[in-house]
Amino acid sequence: PQAKIASIGRAGEVGVKFACIVNDMDRAYGRSGVGAVMGSKHLKAIAVRGTRGVKVADPQAFREAVTSTMAILQPSPVRQRFSSRGTHNMLDVTNQFGSLPTRNCRDVQFEGVEPINADAVRVPRRSDGKPSLQGNKACFACPIGCGRVATIDPTSPLVNGADPQGGDRERYKLPSGGLEYETAFAFGPMCGIDDLDAINYVNFLCNEQSMDPISLGVTIAAAMELFEEGVITLADTDGLDLTFGNAEALVRVAELTAFGEGIGADIGLGAARLCAKYGRPELSMTVKGQEFPGYDPRALKGMALAYATSNRGCCHMRARPLLHDFANVTTEGKAGLVKSTQDLAGAIDSTGTCMFTNVMFPPEHLAQMLDAACEGDWDLERMQDVGERIWNLERQFNLAAGFTRADDCLPERTTREPARGGAADGQVADITQMLAEYYSLRGWDEEGVPLEETLARLEL
Repeated sequence: PQAKIASIGRAGEVGVKFACIVNDMDRAYGRSGVGAVMGSKHLKAIAVRGTRGVKVADPQAFREAVTSTMAILQPSPVRQRFSSRGTHNMLDVTNQFGSLPTRNCRDVQFEGVEPINADAVRVPRRSDGKPSLQGNKACFACPIGCGRVATIDPTSPLVNGADPQGGDRERYKLPSGGLEYETAFAFGPMCGIDDLDAINYVNFLCNEQSMDPISLGVTIAAAMELFEEGVITLADTDGLDLTFGNAEALVRVAELTAFGEGIGADIGLGAARLCAKYGRPELSMTVKGQEFPGYDPRALKGMALAYATSNRGCCHMRARPLLHDFANVTTEGKAGLVKSTQDLAGAIDSTGTCMFTNVMFPPEHLAQMLDAACEGDWDLERMQDVGERIWNLERQFNLAAGFTRADDCLPERTTREPARGGAADGQVADITQMLAEYYSLRGWDEEGVPLEETLARLEL
């Protein structure tokens, strides 16, 4: 009973390219297809039970560092908002700003946000008088609790009877991890869907069958555009009307993908491979083969550069320029901001702490905790140095794997088709100048290769 489990579902077993690993708290090692790697090794789950506790170098200094950090966190309006509304709250923020990827990034705002936003999940249902949102939850020792616990309307056909694979849908009546912003965006606006139960169901399906909801939603959106353009036909979908806004199609395709059947086998390839297979690679909203998160780069200039230069492909967690991006729709100063936050993100990830908590207090506080917990002397400068070494080591790996400057780019749609509405109305995502400045700040040459003196300085 004290063991904790991380496992894959059917998607990992059948080799869905974006299968993930899910733990028993409905949290996932979500991106880059690590669940498919486990499946390829015929490894279903890993169970662990801790027996030794954790020792820190200086317990008194560690307690003092934690106490001073908590004094900042507890009264923080940002922390309180995350606790009460979770990341789901961002759906309204990005929609109003005009940075919400909609219908495979054709649009940057979605007219159907209200039925699926953070307020909608609190509205009591007619069937049982209960809201979809049951409460929040926290990861171990977290003072925020941004996680959600949700249920689906028990009278919905989505959770009654057998699913098309012969499984029992009754399991989805149980509470599960609720909607995060990225899940709501990927199955909602990106696919043109405003059906809350359908979005919740597909989210639950991802939890149970181990699929990355970002990649699944963005790939389905690409398939929907391919269908609307006549590239994918009814013959390919077994008669399924795979158009934007069709909630029934979203649900059915997600189920087929989890089990690697029918059109789901193509969806399971991911957006880049799917669009390449059907001869329309420009409809793939990906960077280095990984699908877009929920921030349109036409409005968010720093995030545009972060997407293009992320070592693991398109990612919103490898740099955090968002506050500055929402403050001004310009490229000025964004190259340095992206570089510094990428380095800091590498250091934060190495500590095993959460990126969300770390945006709510100055990074010096994390350095103080690290200094007290670990042997040796740690300060913010050393943390940044570690992050920079990590970033350059990853870059060297990518270069050895065949990546080049040409891969530090964004999809044509975002660089050629202007945003329609919002703060960046009429603008595209042009990173040309920022990229050159970024390479210079990194100590790389014009092709994005680390200079010898940079590697020497970093002892790589």
